[in-house]
Amino acid sequence: MNESTAWDTTDHLLARISDGIELSNFLFIQANSSEDPGLEPPTPLPRPGQPEQQPEPQFEFATGSEVAAFFTQMTNL
Repeated sequence: MNESTAWDTTDHLLARISDGIELSNFLFIQANSSEDPGLEPPTPLPRPGQPEQQPEPQFEFATGSEVAAFFTQMTNL
């Protein structure tokens, strides 16, 4: 049986409403605070049958000296 059928229409609508209220409160706080409160945006409620969201990979960038060494090596070929 499909996992998404574990919730009926009412459950999906209540989760959607809850997500909307959380986002609305977050945006209200962001817009009406003079300082950066450091709040993270709310995460939506997990729905049955939807895959877990994987965090985005963190990339490591080369330093300026590493880039300069690379181009120096390429010009010496």
